[in-house]
Amino acid sequence: MEIRTKSVVILALLVMLAGCGGVATQDSAQSGGGEPPAGAADSRENAKAEQSAESEAVSVESAIVRAGDVHTRVSNTTQSRDRITSIVRTHGGTVSASSESFAGRDGQQHRSEIVYRVPAENFTTVFEETKAVGSITHARSNSTDVSDQLTDLNARLKNLRSQRDRLRGLYSNASDTEAVLSVSEKLSEVQSEIERLEAKQAALKDRVAYSTLTVELTERPSTTSPDQTAWYETGIVAAFLESVDGVVTVFRAIVVGLAYLAPYLLVFGVPLTLAGYAVHKRRTE
Repeated sequence: MEIRTKSVVILALLVMLAGCGGVATQDSAQSGGGEPPAGAADSRENAKAEQSAESEAVSVESAIVRAGDVHTRVSNTTQSRDRITSIVRTHGGTVSASSESFAGRDGQQHRSEIVYRVPAENFTTVFEETKAVGSITHARSNSTDVSDQLTDLNARLKNLRSQRDRLRGLYSNASDTEAVLSVSEKLSEVQSEIERLEAKQAALKDRVAYSTLTVELTERPSTTSPDQTAWYETGIVAAFLESVDGVVTVFRAIVVGLAYLAPYLLVFGVPLTLAGYAVHKRRTE
């Protein structure tokens, strides 16, 4: 009966602690009088968490996500892409993704799209230098303040870490299997939520630290075919053979045209010729 009473008291404390997640003290982690198995490690972890929270509070004051798009026409896509990539790498950036495609009537118009990650402090410089490559058709940059999002994440993580510390204290002092299982289940849920929010926080910080620059390069359409050469650059023998081919083509066209006209000449031409000859002969008599 005494064990059941203790279990009810522990579970009641668990429900109360889950609802008031804003207060965290080291004394609550030791409420049962016993010391958690990893008490010293937990204390060090709490200290690190507090230091991290303080540094996060400072960095949140100016959490800006920056991004830009540059569309430009160039004479040679490959050379321009290499030049822009060199600019980005010089300022500490990297290539995040890239794709290529071909357009135009003969599939000769080369297009390339590259996504770069650039340190936030160098974004403006890289953006302006990228616009100087080729002929700009579109250029846009934007900034998004995510300070509130990071502040909210920091507060929720601080709250959840406090809950986790209290639950660890309850777990170490649980006196029966039912209480151990209940605390363990709640502790697992809190830990999973902490890991999820930490991943979201890390991703958001990465977006703040590294800006995104998307560059689309489109090759200018060529007025002549790549294989086409000026007429005066053609060799003498090649020019003579091309002329012969031209004569043969014209002669063939004439023959084909006569073949098409032959039925009409037989049906209409012969009677008209005979009629004309008869009229002319009658006039001369």
